[in-house]
Parts: sequence; C-alpha cells; structure tokens
Amino acid sequence: MACIMEMRRKLLNSVDTCVDEALEGLVRSNASLVLLRGHRVVLRSDLENIRGKVALLSGGGSGHEPAHAGYIGMGMLSGAVAGAVFASPPPGSILAAIQALWSRGASGVLLVVKNYTGDRLNFGIAAEQARSQGIQVDMVIVADDCAFAQPSKAGRRGLCGTVLVHKLAGALAEEGCPLETIVARVNEAITNIGTLGVSLSPCSVPGCLPSFQLPPGEMELGLGIHGEPGILRSKVASANEVVKTMISHMTESSNKSHLPLKPGDSVVLSVNNLGALSCLEIAVVTKAAVQLLEEHGVVIVRVMSGSFMTSLEMAGMSLTLLKVDEEILRLFDAKTTAPAWPNLSSVSMSGKNLFMEPVEKPAGPADKGNEGSLASSIRHVLESMCRILLQYQDELNALDRAAGDGDCGNTHALAANAIQEWLSISSIPGNAGQLLADLALLVQERMGGSSGALYCLFLSAAAPHLAESCDGTAWAKALNAGTEAMKRYGGAEVGDRTMLDALCPAVEEMKKLSTAPPGGHMAILQTAVEKAVFGAESTRNLTARAGRASYIASEHLTQPDPGATAIAIILKAVLNALKGDSERSKC
Repeated sequence: MACIMEMRRKLLNSVDTCVDEALEGLVRSNASLVLLRGHRVVLRSDLENIRGKVALLSGGGSGHEPAHAGYIGMGMLSGAVAGAVFASPPPGSILAAIQALWSRGASGVLLVVKNYTGDRLNFGIAAEQARSQGIQVDMVIVADDCAFAQPSKAGRRGLCGTVLVHKLAGALAEEGCPLETIVARVNEAITNIGTLGVSLSPCSVPGCLPSFQLPPGEMELGLGIHGEPGILRSKVASANEVVKTMISHMTESSNKSHLPLKPGDSVVLSVNNLGALSCLEIAVVTKAAVQLLEEHGVVIVRVMSGSFMTSLEMAGMSLTLLKVDEEILRLFDAKTTAPAWPNLSSVSMSGKNLFMEPVEKPAGPADKGNEGSLASSIRHVLESMCRILLQYQDELNALDRAAGDGDCGNTHALAANAIQEWLSISSIPGNAGQLLADLALLVQERMGGSSGALYCLFLSAAAPHLAESCDGTAWAKALNAGTEAMKRYGGAEVGDRTMLDALCPAVEEMKKLSTAPPGGHMAILQTAVEKAVFGAESTRNLTARAGRASYIASEHLTQPDPGATAIAIILKAVLNALKGDSERSKC
C-alpha cells in the first residue's frame, strides 16, 4: 500500500510504462529526434549528417532528465540509450544503437559512460560485441565526483560533469576529428572536471518508497545521483554557507578526489538543479558560487544554471567546475542543436558589469521658496485634505477589515503624512501639471498598496493635460484622463464596488467645468461631491467584482467600500477648503 500511495504522488500513468512514455513525449516535442523501434534508444533524426564523422552515444538509467536524450543534436550526442529508472540500459539496446549509428556511415562510435558498475559492464559488453562485428568503437569513463577523500576501488562516480564531456566530445566530432583523437582529448579534459552535490530531501523511484530518509531540517553532502549515501549529514545552512562548504571540499588538497584550483584559473561553472529546488533557489546558489569563486581569484568564463542532470524530484543541487584553456573554451562554445543545452553567452562572466545606471529621475520638488499666485489656496486645500484623511484613518480601517486587509486608513494616512512633510519643506509649483506630477511621485514612493498605485496612475495621467493651462477645460480633460488610466490598468469599472463608484460620477460632473460660466465652478464641484458621496454609499449594495473584496461573499459586505469612501472624503475636503478660501476673499 505504501508503494501504491507513493506512486500516486507522481503524475504518471503507469510505473511500468513511464520511461517509454517519457521518451515518446521527448521525441514528440522535438522534430530533431527519433526513437529506435523496439528499444529505449533516441537518435538524431538527421543521421545522414554524421557520415564520415565519429558518432557519440551515451545513456544510463532514466530519472536524470534531461540527461541524456536532451543532449542529442548536432555538436553533441548522436544518440542516447535509456534504462529503467536508475537502472543501467541493457547491452542489447546499446548494441542496437551502435549498429544504427555505424550503418549510417559513422567513422566510429564513442561511448560516453558515467562511472557506475552497471553502466561500465553493459556498455562494455555492447562495445566488445560491436568490435567483433568490425565496428570502430571506443569508450570514455566520466568520474567527476569530488565527494570521497579516499575513493574506494570503484572510483569516483560519474555526475553532472558528464554533460560537459558530451559537449566537448560533440564539438570535436562535429569538426571531423578521428576517434582516437577525441578519446585522448576528452580523457585529458575529464581530469579537469569536479562535481559535488547536496540534497535537502530524498527522491523515490516510481512505485517505491524514498531511497533514503533525511529528517526535516537536515541536508546530505556528497550524495550520488541515485540517492547513494554522501559523506556528511548536517543541519540545513544558508545558501552562502552551503556553497562555501562544497567548494572548499571540492578543492581541498587533502581530498584525493579534489579538483586542483588556484587563483587565476579559468573555469566553467555549472549549477545543476537535482530536481525540486525552485528557480529562485538555484539563482541564489548561482550568485553565491560565482561570488565565492571570484573572491578566491578564480576567473569564471561561463556559467550554466538550471536542470542538466537530475535525480527525479530530489530537492538539491550540484556544483560542477571545468577548468578550461582557450581550446577547451572554444569547444565548449561551439554551436549545438541539442534541445537541453542552454543558450549561453560567449562573454566571460568574471569582470562583467552587473549593473547599468537607471535613467536619471525627474528633479524632485523644489525647496520651499517663492510660490505662484495660487499657491496659498493649493496649500490650504492639500493641508485640509491631509488633516481630514488622518481624522478618518480608523474609520477607513474599520470599513476595510470587512472587505480587505484592514489597512485602507493606514495607507491613506501614509499619503497624508508624506504630503504634509512635503508641504513643510517644499514650495508649491506654479504649474498645476508639475504639482500633480510631484504628488504622483510622493504617493508612488510613500503610500504603498494598490491604492497608492491607483492614485499615482490618476495623477500621472492627469498631469500632462495641465502642463500648459489650468482652466476649466484643461481640468476636465485631466480628470477624465486620470480616471480612464485607473480603469485601463486597474481593470475595474463603475459598479464593481471600488473607489471608481465614487470617483467616476464626480469626474463625469466635473467635465462640465469646460463649459461652466464665470463663477460656476463651485456649483459644479458641489454637485460632484454630492455624487461622490452618493456613489460611495451605494457601494454597500453592490457585489464586489474587483480588488480583494471580490474574494469575499456578498452577504459579508454590508458597509460602503473603503476606497470609495476615501474618495468622497477627499473631494469633500477639497470643496470645503475652496469654499473657505472663497469666503475669506470676499472679506
């Protein structure tokens, strides 16, 4: 029952057919690949292009995708043989793949094999059988594991460095190098590759229990890609600490499996996701590895970051370092069509400028000094608006607790405090467009939340219409532009139970400013405020279709929308301040 439950946690149709279905899925999604009927063998679909060249064949147990079939293509593998999950492929399928490649005119076949006993035996059997048929075949063994300070007779395991060997050997084969030359150069390159893995969780073969147990909060260093035991189990540490431990172990001279590395060496760094780490985690690890290596004087010429050789759903990663010279780097950079090979830049990562400077921000509000003729009225309006918003902070929060996260009053208070601070140190711009642009920057930076974004949109869209004029027509256009921007980017409309239910009726009324007779502006503003108040009150009867309130059942929304209420409060404050100025001017 435990095995059945474990199988159900994987998105499969059948334990018995999952490997075949996965291979077929790969081939169905890549026109450059084809299956060899009767075998778990994937080949290039353009084998005519390997005539006269060495063909490359690799493989191993399934569960390490995209290895190995994902690396089939011009400039990399000619084919790959898959076994069952974590099981070496049978010699018969390996031999069938060799024969298929040889029959298409390959000048020889190179087998790239990870250093696991099963793979060595089965690929070795197929190689001997192929030689007996007159096929030119040879084999290289990849053993890049840096885990064990005293490796056993079995030697170092083959890990993600195998993928880099595919790339170097594939580039040499594509250039037409003979088999013996490729073998010699690849074997030399293998001595300059080191890999070490770490895991935060085990993995499980489909239909079976996890391969090992790892208590919560612990990690295992130096494990194999099939879940074989590592060298150290410890508490999970930070990404920086884990990377430091790994690279230190990989390069420690007392470790007989170490990769000799000194300041000035050039390396390719591969950060490999073993299956279940998030892309965010892998990016953090990549940053940590690059930074640490550079601090040690190592020149990082290329960085691979992603999933290259996995262990099913294991939550872990491995680091691979390949020491390179100009020739090895040239082979690494050579073109390939393999679908799983990353599209890397051919620019050295070390010394790369990480940042570019942003476009210079618009000049901030001017220091307090001489102000325009209407500055006194504008200052009075803004001060009144801020004072009223702070008075209503608790009431707006209370309304918002039933419809959102209860902070509507707080966010409006942030805006009010920011404007008050600005008024204390800045002059009021003589241009109304500049005033709205300044206020837009203030709410963008200080208000926060979706309300801050919406007010910023409104003010930013309205500002350009007041750059040249601030008469009634300009204000009508500006207010309409601001409202339309809120609709366009916010996605809400009137009737959706948002601030627009108060703002839009008011703005519709204020469009009449463009045709208002002299002295008629206050009457229009008075009516606009009344419509805003009515619109805000009417939201208690509306079904929310936008914002956080849209996720709450209608029967729980019995109070007016807090955003709409805030709009009504602001407009009422503006009206009362202007009325006060008007009365004072009469005196």
